[in-house]
Amino acid sequence: MVVNPADGAVWGVLYGTEAMRRVVGEMALLQRMLDVEAALARAEAGLGIVPPEAARAITEAARAERLDLPSLAAATRNTGYPVVGLVKQLGALAGEEAARWTHWGATTQDILDTALVLALRDAFALIRADLDATITALAARAREHRGTVMAGRTHLQHALPVTFGYKCAVWLAPLIRARETLDTLLPRLLRVQFGGAVGTLASLGEQGPAVAEALARELDLAVPEIPWHVTRDSVTEAVCWCGILCGALSKMATDVMLLMQTEVAEVFEPHEAGRGGSSTMPQKRNPIACEYVLAQSRGVHALVPQVLSAMALDHERGTGPWQAEPLAIPQAMLLTHGALDQARQIAEGMTVDAARMRRNLDATGGAIMAEAVMMGLAPKLGRGAAHDAVHHACDVALAEGISLAEALGRDDAVASRMDAAAIARITDPSTYLGSAGLFVDRVLERLA
Repeated sequence: MVVNPADGAVWGVLYGTEAMRRVVGEMALLQRMLDVEAALARAEAGLGIVPPEAARAITEAARAERLDLPSLAAATRNTGYPVVGLVKQLGALAGEEAARWTHWGATTQDILDTALVLALRDAFALIRADLDATITALAARAREHRGTVMAGRTHLQHALPVTFGYKCAVWLAPLIRARETLDTLLPRLLRVQFGGAVGTLASLGEQGPAVAEALARELDLAVPEIPWHVTRDSVTEAVCWCGILCGALSKMATDVMLLMQTEVAEVFEPHEAGRGGSSTMPQKRNPIACEYVLAQSRGVHALVPQVLSAMALDHERGTGPWQAEPLAIPQAMLLTHGALDQARQIAEGMTVDAARMRRNLDATGGAIMAEAVMMGLAPKLGRGAAHDAVHHACDVALAEGISLAEALGRDDAVASRMDAAAIARITDPSTYLGSAGLFVDRVLERLA
């Protein structure tokens, strides 16, 4: 019975991706354990420790589809880990002579940790590809809408004009930083774990370090300066990175969801027949992708503390904290990729209504330009008097349902210093964008 909806045949289509399930699912991880066992046999054969024919037999037998899963489950229940039962079955498949050499000099956590690293390498390759695609799509939006003026909002109310390109660049910048951080994180993460019983490789004598290096070469991983089985900073950093990425995606999803509101209607998720529909309200176009960016991101954020708390391992083998990681790390990868997949679809296919943006911008009759008018009048009237004049004009405009420009034109102190053309210029939102265009350009230049 499936308990987690992300693993279900029905709900699972909304959480995660099939591509990530193929990478971090149970069968994928079992195969990665077998890959490590086979690579270890080959590495040791190259050093004259294991007979070459045994290494070949182990490699040929190391296929997860050949495992007896019910027997492996029974063995796992008994020992607390799948590796003991897996090694026993691998030996039986490889033949009696090869079975003598399986798992030579290794311990359970060597296999589990190195298999996890191999799975995470594949997981981050998937995540990196979709992150690149999302960055590319948002960069295109930022360029396209660099000059598309819209209302900037603070506390959900009109504040000052911005451009939609600026908004896209705000979403884009942390994704670029996340990609840069990932490039520096991966070398710390993609390292073999091979230490034997307590990390000293005592069972292999002087050949221990050479075996670790040969194993790393077989798997195309780096060699750490010391076994890391009780120092979980690299795998924890990987999950924390996922949490930060999901936070950045949540910002974009929240903004798009708010911009989709009927009263705003400036930006929409990609549309397809029936998507976001309601069982009772045919007119609805719900922000489904945004909702599942947020839902999956919150799932990842709930898993980050679980992985952080698993860092407190005791002595040379943890009694509980490390065993909590399998509950969190694959799920964090799955939900991160699911959130990113939805965000990529939003970025690539969003509908932007520039005309609606302009109508909403004008909805307050120019009141959004109050700060600009005040700053323009201050050199002529003094800051205090300018503030009072604009505040009074805003009150008149609101009370009488007229534009701010018209209300300003009625004020003798203002009209005596500005003609109608000057008032029109100073109340035009496109003239008060500050450095929005420059900031868009800077973010786009960072991509180059």
